[in-house]
Amino acid sequence: MQYVPVVSSIGKPLMPCHAARARQLIRKGRAVGRFNKGIYYLQLLDRADGVIQPIAVGVDPGSKREGFTIKSETHTYLNVQAEAVDWVGKHVEIRKILRRGRRYRQTPYRQNRQNRARGGIPPSTKARWQLKLRVLKWLAALYPISIVVVEDIAAVTKAGKRRWNSSFSPLEVGKAWFYHEVEKMAELWTFKGYQTAAMRQVMGLKKSRQKLATTWDAHCVDSFVLATLVIGGHVEPDNKEMLILVPLQLHRRALHRANPQKGGVRPPYGGTKSLGFKRGSWVKHPTWGVCYVGGASKGRISLHSLATGCPLGEAAYPNRETRGVSIPVLCQLARLSCLIGDR
Repeated sequence: MQYVPVVSSIGKPLMPCHAARARQLIRKGRAVGRFNKGIYYLQLLDRADGVIQPIAVGVDPGSKREGFTIKSETHTYLNVQAEAVDWVGKHVEIRKILRRGRRYRQTPYRQNRQNRARGGIPPSTKARWQLKLRVLKWLAALYPISIVVVEDIAAVTKAGKRRWNSSFSPLEVGKAWFYHEVEKMAELWTFKGYQTAAMRQVMGLKKSRQKLATTWDAHCVDSFVLATLVIGGHVEPDNKEMLILVPLQLHRRALHRANPQKGGVRPPYGGTKSLGFKRGSWVKHPTWGVCYVGGASKGRISLHSLATGCPLGEAAYPNRETRGVSIPVLCQLARLSCLIGDR
């Protein structure tokens, strides 16, 4: 990273510094280097506060991929591309089918009741917006973000359909919840998609047609334009390196498997713990190095690569005395699948 995030001795985010300056502060014993979910940052030991300049983060929402850009008037500090959470709706549908199947079989079950905890937002919609909010809170812990700029997306309205237009889409409900939460942490600005496209053309930037590509011009170009609309400054990014975030898809504990196994038995399925280790936690293995925890079977833990997510093996034991998986060294918000140019 060309510019390293800096926090004070009490954890307050300060202005990022150049990498050479960061190395100098560490050599003089004035700061220490740390990691926060894959991002290297500097914590000062002799300062609790400092002068802060306006920093904005642009957010480009999407159905499959989303872009985040942190910039000031002079520098582009970080570009993040995250994969959207798009599997919750299918899981909720499967859960509904299994519950109805148990009722039709005349098996014991609790009485149906409305979900009062979600606040009127469907689980699939809320999961999408919650990921954006978690990413923003994570970035706000490292950078002194004062402005959040979001491309305002809207569902299609229908002429003459009063009932449809009054509450026509969970998208609008989830967006309103997200905006309300963002306003608690920073100043919120929104722009329509056509405004972003017009400004992109004025700045001479082009957007890729490959929406699933891991390139800067796929989504981060719009998040850069959004931040520039408010914060101003340079119109040509000085940093196109990207951080790729892939959320972990944890299989929540279910009553039992959907299909019976040998002997007609439906064994339990799912969970977020693997022999005492939280799934998704980073661990250090003597053979495979730093990796993250997957599932567990027959007293052993499956480990996965941080770079690809592929399984490395299922022969890891949970205690150091046998073959050794060390204690978790870091719990992650989302698995960083790869670093382009530099989770």
